[in-house]
Amino acid sequence: MPPSLPLFTRPPQPGEWTANARKVFESRYLMKDERGAVCEAPEDLLARVAGAVAGAELLFREGSEEKARRWAEVFYRLMLERIFLPNSPTLMNAGRELGMLSACFVLPVEDSIEGIFEAIKHTALIQKCGGGTGFDFSRLRPMGDRVKTSGGQSSGPISFMRVFSQASNAIQQGAFRRGANMGILRVDHPDILEFISSKRNLAELTNFNLSISVTDAFMDDIVSQPDKAHQVRNPRTGEWSPLRREGRTWTVGEVYERIVDETWQTGEPGLLFLDRLNADNPTPQMGRLEATNPCGEQPLLPFESCNLGSINLSRFALGGGSGGALDWQAFDQTVEQAIRFLDNVVEISRSPVAATDAISRANRKIGLGLMGLADTLFLLQIPYNSSAAIEFGEQVMTRLDDAAHRASEALAGERGVFPNWKGSRWEVEKHRPMRNAAVTTVAPTGTISILADCSPGIEPVYALVFHRHILDGQRLLEVNKHFLRAAREQGFYSPELMERIAREGSIAGITAIPAETRRVFVCARDLAPIWHLRMQAAFQRHCDASISKTINLPSGASREEVRAMYLEAYRQGLKGVTVYRDRSRENQPMAAEEIGYCGMPFCQE
Repeated sequence: MPPSLPLFTRPPQPGEWTANARKVFESRYLMKDERGAVCEAPEDLLARVAGAVAGAELLFREGSEEKARRWAEVFYRLMLERIFLPNSPTLMNAGRELGMLSACFVLPVEDSIEGIFEAIKHTALIQKCGGGTGFDFSRLRPMGDRVKTSGGQSSGPISFMRVFSQASNAIQQGAFRRGANMGILRVDHPDILEFISSKRNLAELTNFNLSISVTDAFMDDIVSQPDKAHQVRNPRTGEWSPLRREGRTWTVGEVYERIVDETWQTGEPGLLFLDRLNADNPTPQMGRLEATNPCGEQPLLPFESCNLGSINLSRFALGGGSGGALDWQAFDQTVEQAIRFLDNVVEISRSPVAATDAISRANRKIGLGLMGLADTLFLLQIPYNSSAAIEFGEQVMTRLDDAAHRASEALAGERGVFPNWKGSRWEVEKHRPMRNAAVTTVAPTGTISILADCSPGIEPVYALVFHRHILDGQRLLEVNKHFLRAAREQGFYSPELMERIAREGSIAGITAIPAETRRVFVCARDLAPIWHLRMQAAFQRHCDASISKTINLPSGASREEVRAMYLEAYRQGLKGVTVYRDRSRENQPMAAEEIGYCGMPFCQE
């Protein structure tokens, strides 16, 4: 660890924080005294984080306090100006006693009582510090299977998932934020039907997102031979057999229809394309990828962790209108600085689980992504549902991915390759020295986008005008800042019109607004689902890890549309997909008149 002496004192300049950003800082991030009173300002927090992360410079051969202070100033400016922000645990814990700075964890769940409860213990320790955890429950023997030691029968993975969920609920009181989990089961597990329906009662597993890991063979069978008997494998014995439930044998097509129906009704489960994940596994010599973090964007090996950070794309927009562009030079420089920041975080982060520290430092995975895409499209007057937007998204992610890998390669020359580089895809296939096994991820940025005052991740804006509920029961009307500017500049602003937009949830049918403005300022409910999917695919083609993105469907969408989106996601080469039909949940994360939705049915952010 670097020395604990303060390396950096914040400059006097205050940050330009919105009222909502200040509320989030106070409720979630700022240090509090023993009475619960806030005892630091947002700028103090950023100075604390910048100093702690830059302190890692002292751990390397050419490190010096002068060099560390210079980098602390760079890191502080990036965060203060809302150009780049790290994941929440870094903001919460850097420079503090807990010291766990990563957001994403995957923990193995072995098929024994000892293994299961060891994983629960590790979950509690990680979530207490603000991390989110993912699990593949496929190793657990199915319901009704023999338990040799007791002579009884197993209760199956779903029953143990409920234990994990209750543990997360129990530690929630003392944790920084609500515990978040991803539960995964292979499509060839004998209890797959029970897993598919396990969140039909939405009062259960409330801190879990669910995904089914499917193989290419299963997806191909859906199209080519849906009447084929679905084969499942007992993880205890290794034996394969046709899936029998409800007194009959189930076909591949029937299993898929059960998935589609449950997704249509509740928004879960999602799909995880297992073979796609492992085709891009940077360290196959260390094992197969089987699970992800809670929002699905970060596949990880057992015990592995990853820290994330996101660049606010809207801060690089130059000019407006069709002649607008991005400041690519500044963007490339920011990517380089952000990669150094995240690599430093790997160096100083301390996990409460020793095995996590070992493999995370051996692979040094980091995840740099973006937020503010929708804002940037507004600024450049590019409709989200257009080929120009898809091309722009792909251009941006290509640029980020290339710059991030160049920066990691430069750090490898300065600091050395990641310890598991030998035998990795970087050594065997690409012959390229890298400091980090993986460098790019697109996260939901649900909370940090509020701090940055930008749209979350690569999602479209959910609503241009909405009512925000505040603590005393009042509702305040909030208008997207870019739309508000356009309304005033074009002369169609009025309080009455804004109230109407809040009620209707869209401006598409309001002829009082110029047609070109209606074309540009689209929100999630205006988009045909295929545009969501095309945008995710554009970013996925140039990303080491995966993408947190929801394929939004209108409330009247049919099961056929859900079925088609899953198949198209597979054809487009996605690594995972979440489909959500509006109003399919009684208490969904965000309705048109409320804000807080980050792009997942349940989001840790």
